[in-house]
Parts: sequence; C-alpha cells; structure tokens
Amino acid sequence: MTRRRFHALPTAFTQSTVTLTADEARHLRDVLRLKPGDEVYVFDGRGREFRCSVSNTKRDSAELRIEAEAQPAKPESQLQLNLCVALLKGEKFDLVVQKATELGVTTITPLITRHADIHLRDQSDATKRVIRWQRIALEAAKQSGRAFVPQISLPVAFETAINVDGAGVMFSERGGEPFENLTAASAIMALVGSEGGWADEEIEAVRARDFHIVTLGGRILRAETAAIAVTVLMQHRFGDLK
Repeated sequence: MTRRRFHALPTAFTQSTVTLTADEARHLRDVLRLKPGDEVYVFDGRGREFRCSVSNTKRDSAELRIEAEAQPAKPESQLQLNLCVALLKGEKFDLVVQKATELGVTTITPLITRHADIHLRDQSDATKRVIRWQRIALEAAKQSGRAFVPQISLPVAFETAINVDGAGVMFSERGGEPFENLTAASAIMALVGSEGGWADEEIEAVRARDFHIVTLGGRILRAETAAIAVTVLMQHRFGDLK
C-alpha cells in the first residue's frame, strides 16, 4: 500500500508523539478523512521518517502517536549536491526547484549574477520567493519519497556564493572542458547561469578559485533545462541515478 506521508518540523516531535498543523492536519482530516488508529508516516525534512498512528484530530491540528522509526520511502543520494542557479523569470525557477528536489539535490542556492533574468525589488520580494520555493520543494520531496527537503537560501551574490571551500563546477556554453574530465567528490557545488550566460569576470572568478568549467555540448539549452540536465548528469556520475 502506498504510504500516506506527512511532514512536520523537527520541533513538532516528542519521544512518543508528533503534531501536524495547518495544511498537513487539514489534509489528513478533510481530504484523506483519516480516523484514530489509522496508519500514517511522518518525515521531518532532515532525513528521518516515522511510522505513526492517528490519535486525535482537531480543526487545525492532528496528534499522532509514534510507533517506530522507519526507513524513508526512498534513500538519499550519497552526493551532496548544491545546485546554484541564476535567478530566472516567471515559473522557470519554480520548475528547477521541483525537478531538482525530485532528482535528489541537497541544497538550492539562487544566484544574483550579472546577466540574471530578474532583479529583486527588496528583501521582502526575496523572502516571498524563497517561501514559495520551499513549499514547492516540500511537495516535491513528499511526492518523490524523500525524507529530506533541500535547503533553499535567500538569493546570494555570485561573488559570495563561490567564496567557499570544496569542489565547484561552473557549466558554461564557452571555454569549458568535457564533462568526462570531472573527478569524483562527495560534495559538489554546481553553478548554472541565466539565459544571458556568464559574464567574463564571473568565469575568471571561478577559474581563480580552481573550479572546473564544463561545456555540455553543441546545443544551446534554456537555463531551466540546463539546471535539470546538470542535476541528472551529476547524480548519474557521482550519485545514485543509474
């Protein structure tokens, strides 16, 4: 039987119970019409999942009894992939968040780049977008059987994002090496630009940090297609997508 899966924040768990609130509680009660004693599974978004039974339901909450910790419906990839994508127009970034979550990324970092497709009005605009992306990631994790929900940061300036230690790969239409040249790593930052591509100074900045610069081939891909393709390739080469 397909698991009936719900999400609760880690703070909602005690040793023996977990409380669902808001949309999750209403879905349990009003959509699935579950009753006391019915079996459900609850994941905490950090990789843990529990088999539970319904204790009682109220208008905007549901209390569940934890029966046992369970293996998540689907295992996590061994690759810790931080997908860094330039801000994109309309629903393009929404699509990237959804598909990258299904494909197993660990972190999604929206990038403010020289040729980014949109410019944020203010901090409130950025916060609203991140809240929407987090909701999309949660639903995608639930649908795909993951117990881990990717972390999505507020948009970060390109120069700040690349100022980290570890393996980094920039995917560029020009000046790159073949994908086959990449060497294995357990944690990778993958950079994908906007429709306008990377500025010369951005390419030189990652080159100075010894990032790999990779070109995927002869065809020009839309930015959202490139982000999804990059995730597939990285998970196939270094993760669990076989």
